[in-house]
Amino acid sequence: MAHMWKCSGLRWTPDGPVLVWDGGRRSALPWGKRVAFGVAEGSARRCVGARGHVCPVGAVVSGRSTGARCEECARLDRAHSVAADTMADDPRPYHVYLAWFGPGMVKVGITAVERGSARLLEQGAVCFSWLGSGPLMAARRTEELLRAALQVPDRIPYAEKRAVRAVLPETGEERAQEVRELHARAVVLGEWPESLTREPCQPVDHVGHFGLSQLQTAVGDVVELVPGGAVSGELVAAAGPDLHLAVDGRGVVVLDTRLMTGWELMPLPSEVSAFTVPVREFRREQDGLF
Repeated sequence: MAHMWKCSGLRWTPDGPVLVWDGGRRSALPWGKRVAFGVAEGSARRCVGARGHVCPVGAVVSGRSTGARCEECARLDRAHSVAADTMADDPRPYHVYLAWFGPGMVKVGITAVERGSARLLEQGAVCFSWLGSGPLMAARRTEELLRAALQVPDRIPYAEKRAVRAVLPETGEERAQEVRELHARAVVLGEWPESLTREPCQPVDHVGHFGLSQLQTAVGDVVELVPGGAVSGELVAAAGPDLHLAVDGRGVVVLDTRLMTGWELMPLPSEVSAFTVPVREFRREQDGLF
């Protein structure tokens, strides 16, 4: 019987993306690598637990869930999240940032200063700049200020990010333009919290890091993994949790690695080219009305 692996998710390192497996083993993901694995026949996707604790009931979870957690574990995980607004006493300094994912897609967010730009890589931010730094609650107020005063969202759906990665502006200056404009408008807002230090606009571009410069438009994305299903493709780009795989006879298909967690997976020989999991085809805009 083939050895089974459980994926803990995608991590970003200075050398690029790696897949992390239960037990701590890592698989580097250089461009051109063939990503090939199968899902165990007769297996079920089980809850990954929360905060380092296994799910007490080993609950079966939906194949389409990006969190791979049952309701109880999802609640526990959320309760200890900075995003849930339940950690007001966190003493660490926080960055407020502006992140750009494509034309018209800029969001505001916060991340612990000690994490550096890891959060931006995890979200698939094509370009970003710090906006300010200070205590958590001041960072939160700034985030809320930008939402209210400048209508800047704090979330952009992954489907929208994926749709534009192959059609981004060619130069880093063009990609940074919206971040620069929004940064200039944000730092002059009158209600800016006193304890948050403004930071200069210094856009950082991730196009090279993600491998997006020559990216072919994707034909679709994986909906879910299924028992007995297989995935095989050549890695041509990665951004956030997404792997862009060139699949034999199909074109580029996007795999959100969050869909891999909770399954028992087995490596496939590199010569296997099967791709037998459900894929949602991206709609092609038609010329004219009909």
